[in-house]
Amino acid sequence: MANRSGSDPLPPNRFVRYRWWGLLAISLGVAMIIMDATIVSVSIPSIVADLGISSTEIQWVQEIYTLLFAALLLTWGRLADRLGRRRVMLTGVVIFVAASLLCAAASSGGVLILGRAVQGFGGSMILPTTLALLNANFQGRERGIAFAVWGSTIGGMAAVGPLLGGWLTEHASWRWAFGINVPVGVVIVAGLLLFVAESREEITSAAQRLDLGGALLSIVGFGALVFGLIEGRSFGWWAPAEDTLFQVGPLSPVPLSFLLAAVALFCFVLLERSRTAAGKGVILDLSLFRIPSFANGNVTALIVSFGEFGLILSLPLWFQNVLGYSAFEAGLALLPLALGSFLASGAVTALAKAFRPVVVVRIGLGLEILSIASLALLIRPDSNAWLTSPILLVYGMGVGLATAQLTSVILADVPVAKSGQGSATQSTARQTGSALGIAVLGTAFFTTLRTGTEDRVAETAANAPQLGSLVDSVNATSGGSIQQLAADPQTAFIADAAREAMTDGASLASWIAAAALLVGLLSSLRIRPAAGPGDGKAPSGSTKRSGSGPSSPTSSTQER
Repeated sequence: MANRSGSDPLPPNRFVRYRWWGLLAISLGVAMIIMDATIVSVSIPSIVADLGISSTEIQWVQEIYTLLFAALLLTWGRLADRLGRRRVMLTGVVIFVAASLLCAAASSGGVLILGRAVQGFGGSMILPTTLALLNANFQGRERGIAFAVWGSTIGGMAAVGPLLGGWLTEHASWRWAFGINVPVGVVIVAGLLLFVAESREEITSAAQRLDLGGALLSIVGFGALVFGLIEGRSFGWWAPAEDTLFQVGPLSPVPLSFLLAAVALFCFVLLERSRTAAGKGVILDLSLFRIPSFANGNVTALIVSFGEFGLILSLPLWFQNVLGYSAFEAGLALLPLALGSFLASGAVTALAKAFRPVVVVRIGLGLEILSIASLALLIRPDSNAWLTSPILLVYGMGVGLATAQLTSVILADVPVAKSGQGSATQSTARQTGSALGIAVLGTAFFTTLRTGTEDRVAETAANAPQLGSLVDSVNATSGGSIQQLAADPQTAFIADAAREAMTDGASLASWIAAAALLVGLLSSLRIRPAAGPGDGKAPSGSTKRSGSGPSSPTSSTQER
């Protein structure tokens, strides 16, 4: 691609004029990867029936995507700064769509797992570049609106994914849960090429060489950390679980994974500091953490992401297994969350005129805390969607406000030339927080399900040992056997006990999530308003953003 010049056949301001169409393409990219992270969960029963895959393969179909996605975010965020943010996003979309075709055509569990791994690889190229492109192509109040749309897309698609997945699974095939990415991907590619300007960092000769050591250490460190958080419940947090296939002597692989993560990330920090001091290129410029809004904002993002998985993790299972909803009906019950998130994007413009972005973040977190605490307090085994819908609507509005504006706060003072690093860092913080939330909230939810069911039927099971396997099946299927148990009058009492236990688990997970979000709200009090142009100092070797118009920043090279 040639740099834009006076001889270009296209007007210099073409991408500025059509930037809102570009925002649509970027948002669709976010929607595709977020939706695919959730759409598969409701398709698993059909996949099992069609391919006959084992429980271990089921687990890896769901988790290999998250593992590779989180491990590679930081590396691709940095490479996007060097290679071109639009170029990396385009490549990621093509890889993601090709992997989706592989998943849709899979004839075995192994092929499906491979396809999901490649999806995670492609998705890790898309997410940080979407933020970096918004950061480079929008400024001032328009930038806040763009981030609002981005954040609402994340919140909304997390709820729309199960709905779309349920509808496709019930009315077409689970394969269309992956095939739907093909037409979406085509629209994204066309939108990026037509309406989004390329941007990249101007690299000095001293920083030409890529930081391969830093890339490897970050991949190993974050990959091992997320692996440990995801697999702790399955493999055992310290001693190996009874049915695990992996153990190292008397230990589960999980503590060793955490040790590897700690060593790799410690070495990563030392290497990045050394290379920065020598003026060499780095994967992560640690001087960014001297920016108060960036450092404190990332801490808040990690804590908030931990809490926000409280509902998304447990509610779909609760709707299907306690209330008896189908996969599609469970998706419909979650739809108010998406509606609230999209409504919030429309409210951001008005709120931005009256409040600073960090205040909007706090308003959003307050709505999230209020709604999750209300759900934890009110849900019962005989509840219905009339109770949850208004709560989820308010929760979705909170997510839409907090997610978008927190991202804006984090990146507000980050030089545009380093926006790929900054975007990838906040995405990694969010993914790490999400994995931690899955680990803690999932453990609380499923432990309550198991112990609550066992305690409620202990007396009867003691007199009828043959019932023990049926009680165990409730936990082994994550509550999936409840409806089958309820259909038999002789085992209906086990189903009733499991419904009560699962409701208690969802309530406990919600209380923990609300507490985490409260900590995130308190953490946000440490975030100071972003410095205006000319205020404060940018990190060493960087150029601060200036101006408030929509034109592209001068600190990065923009191409057609």
